[in-house]
Amino acid sequence: MLCAVYKSPKKDQTYLFVNKRDDFSEVPEALLKTFGSPILVTVLNLASQEKLALADIDKVKENLSEQGFYLQLPPPQENLLDEHKAMLKKQKEG
Repeated sequence: MLCAVYKSPKKDQTYLFVNKRDDFSEVPEALLKTFGSPILVTVLNLASQEKLALADIDKVKENLSEQGFYLQLPPPQENLLDEHKAMLKKQKEG
């Protein structure tokens, strides 16, 4: 199963996987507008991959088969201040 992976010029660490290179016919227009003009990163053979760096390969395959695309969003940003406050609170209680 081949797919093309594009990065967003507008949204950092946001990637769009499509079944065919330069074929965005299955991607909703509103999503493409928000995503920006896609920049090709690579073409992957998902059949020869066991896993992907930041996405569940089974979910990617399922979305490509069912809706024709997969959108990979960046991981949630850590809030170090909240983590530090929680750690301090735990130390006071413990």
